[in-house]
Amino acid sequence: MLTRSLSICAVLAVASGLRVQPITRREAFSRSAALAGVAWVSPILPALAAPDYAGAKGALAELIKADDNLGPTFVRLAWHSSGTYDKMSKTGGSGGGTMRFKEELAHGGNAGLDKIVDLLEPIKKIYPAVSYADLYTLAGVTGLEAAGLKVPWKAGRVDAMTPDAVTPDGRLPAADKGSPSDTIKALRMDVFYRMGFNDQEIVALSGAHALGRCHPDASGYTGPWTQTPTTLTNAYFGALLYVPWTIKEWDGPMQFEDPSGKLMMLPSDIALVQDKTWRGYVKMYAKDEKLFKQDFTAAVVKLFELGTKNLKAVDI
Repeated sequence: MLTRSLSICAVLAVASGLRVQPITRREAFSRSAALAGVAWVSPILPALAAPDYAGAKGALAELIKADDNLGPTFVRLAWHSSGTYDKMSKTGGSGGGTMRFKEELAHGGNAGLDKIVDLLEPIKKIYPAVSYADLYTLAGVTGLEAAGLKVPWKAGRVDAMTPDAVTPDGRLPAADKGSPSDTIKALRMDVFYRMGFNDQEIVALSGAHALGRCHPDASGYTGPWTQTPTTLTNAYFGALLYVPWTIKEWDGPMQFEDPSGKLMMLPSDIALVQDKTWRGYVKMYAKDEKLFKQDFTAAVVKLFELGTKNLKAVDI
C-alpha cells in the first residue's frame, strides 16, 4: 500500500511521469485535469479495499500546503455541497456528492467550483473507496484545520448515481436581493431556516467569511473580507461593527469597501448588523473569539452532515 506520507504533489508527478518537485496552483490544476482523463493511476497506487480517509485528508492537506488559498475554497466547496438541504422535503445536503454533476456546478452560487472539483478528481482516483460526498466535506474540514480550527468529521456518505438528485438552483445564500429587508428575509426564511438553522447559527456560520475572497470571474464581486483570509478568527465580526463601510464605486455589483479599499463586504454581510437579532450575535462574537469558534464548530458540523444517514466517526 502506498505510504500516507507520499505527498499529492509527488503522486501527481508519478502519475504524469514527471520528476517530483513542488508545483504551483496552475500546475496542480493542469496535472489534475490530465490525470483525471486516464483510466488508471499507476501500478504502485492500487485501489484500496477500505476507505483510507486519513490518506485522502493527507493528500488534501498537501494541496493546501502548495497553495494556502485552496483552504478557503475547500471550505466553500463543502459549504455549498451541504447548503442545498431542505428539512421539509429531506432533499439536498452533502449526502449525495452531487456537486460533481454539471447540473449542480451550473448553479449561480457555484461559479468557479468546477475547477476545484476537477482538482480533487485525482485524489478520488487514488482513494476510490472514499465517496465524492465524503471527499468534498473532508476537504472542508481539512481547509478549516489549515485555517486553525480542528472540526470533528464523520464518514459514510453514499454518492447519488445520477443528476436526478441535484436540487433546484437558488437554495444557496444570495449576496443581494435588492434591498436590506429582502436580503434579510431571503437569508433567514428561504435559506437558513429551510435547512433548520436558528439566528445564532446563521451568524456563527457567516463567520466563515473571515476566510477567502471574492473573484470577479466567479461571484462577480472582488476582494477579501479580512486581512487574514487564510486564518479563521473573529475579525470578520469586528470589521462589521467598527469599520466605516461605504458603497464601492466600480462597474461591478453593489458591494461595500473599507477606507483603504482593500477589504470588502457584501450586502448579505452588512445585513448581519442591520437586523437587530443578528447584530446582537455579531457583537457577542466580536468580543469573544473562543465562543465564536465553539459555536461555529457546532454549526458547521451540523451543516456538513445535512442530508446524511448512518455516519460514523473515523480516525483522521
